[in-house]
Amino acid sequence: MPQIHVSDLSFHYQESGTGTPILLIHGHPFDGSSWAPQLAATFPGYRLIAPDLRNFGHTTSPHPPANFSTYARDLIALADALRLDRFFVAGLSMGGQIALEVAAAAPDRLLGLILCDTFAQLDNLQKKESRYSLADRLDAEGMSGYAVEVLPKMICASSITHNTKLAFDLVRMMQRAPAAGASAALRVRAERQDYLPLLATLKLPTLIVVGEHDQFTPVSDAELMHHRIHDSRLAVIPDAGHVTNLEQPAAFNRALAAFLGADLVESGNH
Repeated sequence: MPQIHVSDLSFHYQESGTGTPILLIHGHPFDGSSWAPQLAATFPGYRLIAPDLRNFGHTTSPHPPANFSTYARDLIALADALRLDRFFVAGLSMGGQIALEVAAAAPDRLLGLILCDTFAQLDNLQKKESRYSLADRLDAEGMSGYAVEVLPKMICASSITHNTKLAFDLVRMMQRAPAAGASAALRVRAERQDYLPLLATLKLPTLIVVGEHDQFTPVSDAELMHHRIHDSRLAVIPDAGHVTNLEQPAAFNRALAAFLGADLVESGNH
């Protein structure tokens, strides 16, 4: 896994392919390895780059994010360090909201957006309070218990039963997330901006992907973004919950390839 020093960060990332760059932004509480099925496939003409966010995975900093837009500034600094002039940004869940932060901060740098299992509107009061409560719990208890509890909301019950390797790997990924990084992300995410006004201003080709059975960000959230973003297409992935790219990687990769106009070459492992 390559490492590069950017500002106050020791940035770790994975990459595959060559050509037009696509930054892949992971969700909470994951890391860049959550994009493994995409990194393992081949999208001819495209270079996929999956970093670990600040104090997630192997990316470390002595400083927590000052606010939610810190993550976007980190990624723009990474793009600068990698000499990426223009690029696509894809993000899942929290990563999708960070992708919108990048679009707000540097629209001239972006070639397009891929928003996966995410939502644009602000949290209601109950959801906001639950983020703070969970942050306190993670600081006190660590990640182990939460990772097991949240699994049924991440993937479908049928996947937990019939794809035990995915379920096991996903729990392990969440359990190894640094609790301090995960709790800090929850607190700044609770105070993020409302992205609904941004959507109508986007002049970027946009793919919106959502799992048919997503409990965290239901299809209605994806439809709202689709209706507000002028140049967007919507892909609803059957038999998938919140982590569509891991739960149904073949369908996800086909949707991504169609959006990019790439001739997808599957690895055979997913």
